Amino acid sequence: METKNINRITTGFINDKSPVMDLIHDDLITSGVDVVFRSDNVADGNNQLSSLTTLPNICIIDLDFSDKDIMKQFRELRSQYPTLKLIAHSDMDDEKIIRELAELGFSKYVLIGEDIKKAIDGVVNSGWMNA
Repeated sequence: METKNINRITTGFINDKSPVMDLIHDDLITSGVDVVFRSDNVADGNNQLSSLTTLPNICIIDLDFSDKDIMKQFRELRSQYPTLKLIAHSDMDDEKIIRELAELGFSKYVLIGEDIKKAIDGVVNSGWMNA
């Protein structure tokens, strides 16, 4: 799949200072993606989202998904922003976690090494994508 119109997409990042996410962030900016915020945790991301007049098209989240407290925070984030499209990015290939994230309304689960631009384009241009 070739990415189309990725430069019109707005994105938020919630990650725990990952060097991999720093590279992805920089690559997306170079590609023309408008990154509207970055935060280190869900609470800060929630605060930044609440200050925006328009939600980003996508919010990419790269945290410790096996932490049950994180899942609770995702539920709260989802309840406050039910239309926000969420992409999980991780190095964990755990079917239980992927299933739980899908139940929480994540649009896509991307393993490190997979093309995040294609994932973003797919979620924005064709709606729901199975994890």
